[in-house]
Amino acid sequence: MGRGFIEAFNSKLRSECLNAHWFMSLADAQEKPETWRWHYNEGRPHSAIGYNVSIDLHYPGGVTSPSP
Repeated sequence: MGRGFIEAFNSKLRSECLNAHWFMSLADAQEKPETWRWHYNEGRPHSAIGYNVSIDLHYPGGVTSPSP
């Protein structure tokens, strides 16, 4: 992975998850980023991959992990 990809991901993680939520407990601080990660990888299309969902690149048959 290139540095630009990692920097873009870190920026999205910070703006869409870390700065958008108050974490009220350790469990909450684990749950909210996990929910965001699931949505980022399996729920939302990405323009860089032709508006496809990331998980489809790894599992073309539509297999997904359990939703949080």
